[in-house]
Amino acid sequence: MTTEAAPPPGGAGTPLAGPTADEFVSVQQSPEFTELRRSYRSFAFPLTVAFIAWYLLYVLLSNYAGGFMGTKVFGNINVALVLGLAQFATTFLIAWLYARHAAAKLDPRAAAIKARMEASE
Repeated sequence: MTTEAAPPPGGAGTPLAGPTADEFVSVQQSPEFTELRRSYRSFAFPLTVAFIAWYLLYVLLSNYAGGFMGTKVFGNINVALVLGLAQFATTFLIAWLYARHAAAKLDPRAAAIKARMEASE
């Protein structure tokens, strides 16, 4: 039993039409795209730096402040466990904040740019 690959969209030998390289360059240099990139970077970079600093603080405390990290908060729960679980909470919080930011600010701008490029085809 032989199976044949499905032909590409648009027919067997028809190349897909789409924006040209010049159109991509002009969109990349447009004020809308620049604003989209600025909005992404102004959100992602500070949170990335903050999270890496928070993570490194946890690692450094674990290595050099064993007495502090071993301090019992309540029962058998110590500072190290609380801060370790806070790492997970921070990760999920950042992911949730990014999803909200992307839905509110990035996705509408990207959709507008995409629609404009597709309309020019």
